[in-house]
Amino acid sequence: MIRLSTSDSRFERDFAALVNARREADADVARDVRTIVASVRDEGDAALHAFTKKFDRHDLNATGWRIEKSDWLVALDGLDPALRAALELAAERIATYHLKQKPEDSDTVDSTGARLGARWNAIQHAGIYIPGGRAAYPSSVLMNAIPARVAGVERLVMVTPTPDGEVNPLVLAAAHIAGVDEVWRIGGAQAIAALAYGTGRIKPVDVITGPGNAWVAEAKRQLYGVVGIDMVAGPSEIVVVADGKNDPEWIAADLLSQAEHDPTSQSILFTDDADFARAVADAVDLQIGRLETAQVARASWDANGAIIVTADLAEAMPLVDRLAPEHLELACDDPQALFDQVRHAGSVFLGRHTPEAIGDYVAGPNHVLPTGRRARFASGLSVLDFMKRTSFLQLDHAALSAIGPAAVALAEAEGLPAHARSVALRLAGNQPEFDL
Repeated sequence: MIRLSTSDSRFERDFAALVNARREADADVARDVRTIVASVRDEGDAALHAFTKKFDRHDLNATGWRIEKSDWLVALDGLDPALRAALELAAERIATYHLKQKPEDSDTVDSTGARLGARWNAIQHAGIYIPGGRAAYPSSVLMNAIPARVAGVERLVMVTPTPDGEVNPLVLAAAHIAGVDEVWRIGGAQAIAALAYGTGRIKPVDVITGPGNAWVAEAKRQLYGVVGIDMVAGPSEIVVVADGKNDPEWIAADLLSQAEHDPTSQSILFTDDADFARAVADAVDLQIGRLETAQVARASWDANGAIIVTADLAEAMPLVDRLAPEHLELACDDPQALFDQVRHAGSVFLGRHTPEAIGDYVAGPNHVLPTGRRARFASGLSVLDFMKRTSFLQLDHAALSAIGPAAVALAEAEGLPAHARSVALRLAGNQPEFDL
């Protein structure tokens, strides 16, 4: 775990190294994914069958390619009532939050008489990827599927790996609650390729969203353009800005909530209290030993964790913006004052009683967020990822006469005579002003 202080003469050098450190796998991933994608494109179901047998250790012809809705209902009915209620509460809150994101069409007439506007339509077919190996998260089903349903997607397809043929019943229950249409027992880069290109069994989709490992992320990157994607996501991360009035046990638990995801996850604390910094570090070490995820959390904290002591919390905010974290907690007396200074963050959690973990489940805002400093230019998953905007324009002769001459002038200046003629012919009332 890295310990830094802004008062140290080497701080800028050391902090820059922290900001620029790569935690995402590359090596031979791109090459391997290229091979997998080409195989699925060219061989379809045969490639899916072979890759599933190799990576997930089961035969799709024996275990079944598609998981039927009757199995989803069995999984839902078999849930503990409290757990089912928790999933349904989360689904309700996520839907309520995302309903407010639906954009409105526009249709106006300007001073020239030109009619201008835009119409929003949902993507017709969407695919969501849900991990099924180290991470099998029903919350990710809700966070990906519900915005698609709110947007009005017609067909919603879920793919999820089932190692050794076993599927997480919670994932199936969440699929039913969220309104998924199809669930396929495939994962990895091959599943992304199948959604993008389609196979004999699986029809292609228009957009793919959802988290996954380095191979899944790379497949989405390579297939962008063939299909739309939400983002290329990397390892999870959290930044906590906290004063010394917090309980160090609370803050330690917050840092570990991301460290336990993966050995490449990152957890960083900024504080203006050196004694509190030491107390949190001690609490992290003690809490790791009690976690079932101790091995992963320890690897993450030791390799990528950091505690940074600043002169005051305001000094931390420009440093936070340089990190552009996926998750940002502001645990202090006046979190709004610090929030007003934040430009780059995927999602922000204000106050001492708003742990990031609440946002992963039942708060409402989406937990699919940009990582790896991508919050500088990207946003979390929303209804808009499942919609597209079509602009429209309607002119009568008067409106064209008002703005058309300028279009002709610009087209001629750009050396595009056919553009100019297209407008000029109409301005002249079918009598061109120059030879054709």
